[in-house]
Amino acid sequence: MKTIIVTGGAGFVGSHACKALARAGYLPVTLDNLERGHEWAVKWGPLERVDIRDERNLQRAFETWHPEAVVHFAAYAYVGESNTEPLKYYGTNVGGTANLLKACVTSGCKYVVFSSSCATYGIPVRLPLNETDPQRPINPYGYTKLVVERMLRDAEAAHGIRHVALRYFNAAGADPSGELGELHEPETHLIPLVLFTAMGRQNSIKIFGNDYLTVDGTCVRDYVHVSDLADAHVAAVEWLAAGNTSDSFNLGNGQGFSVAQVIKAAEMITGKEVKTDICARRPGDPPMLISDSTKAKRLLGWTPQFPDVDHQIAHAWRWFCNEPSIGQSAASPPT
Repeated sequence: MKTIIVTGGAGFVGSHACKALARAGYLPVTLDNLERGHEWAVKWGPLERVDIRDERNLQRAFETWHPEAVVHFAAYAYVGESNTEPLKYYGTNVGGTANLLKACVTSGCKYVVFSSSCATYGIPVRLPLNETDPQRPINPYGYTKLVVERMLRDAEAAHGIRHVALRYFNAAGADPSGELGELHEPETHLIPLVLFTAMGRQNSIKIFGNDYLTVDGTCVRDYVHVSDLADAHVAAVEWLAAGNTSDSFNLGNGQGFSVAQVIKAAEMITGKEVKTDICARRPGDPPMLISDSTKAKRLLGWTPQFPDVDHQIAHAWRWFCNEPSIGQSAASPPT
């Protein structure tokens, strides 16, 4: 069984990727400091409690497991926090990745699948976005992802480490079988916050601007199911293992849903009212972000199984209703 080191494998997308890797016949070894990940989410392979900023213990983990590849999720990922604490983001997202690539060099690990982001594009020049569009981030988080993409190209030129960078859009949903789901503190993603409002955990959901030039005045985003993202990471590992060249791929569904549409869908699925508060626009929020993921479908053979936001909301709702730290008796999960 081939071993894959998964940094950040105790997090939302990382844990789903570990499940997908195990299902594909790999042994996923999670490297996570558990600062924002969850030990209970590590179910399909061993856990090494390691911080990627800790070069010595990172190297030890590679010497222990001799991984075939690395799937790299470990990073700070709050856009707002990156604006107020940029050095924290550069120290971990960039500095930690430099340590990781050093460990790859010394251990002979020859390929990396990197969890990048559509945040590297910044304000889109056209829609849908494809991989050839300019990358002009507008926040430190996006810059750190772009810097790592450049680091990977330089590491390949110097050391022969091939890579795939997966630029995904808005991760959503939960494991359809109910084994995994989203649990952030604090939570900033729209769908969980809408569902928390439906559960009565908060009074209302804030809508940041209702005067955009969109279908209903609210921002439009491309939501991609977390299990579909996980499958894409497996496909990327197998792409590299087959000897293919390094590349970058967008991961999205190619269709957008507005904030108001997400709220309406959540009300239909939960059977509960979701109260809203209209607030001022947030600086830097593009009116629309929609992915062109044709390349991933064509080259990686990636086919999203849950492209519709209704499935994503229903899976997340079931997870939140059944998660002991969140669920309430008033919440009725869908059948």
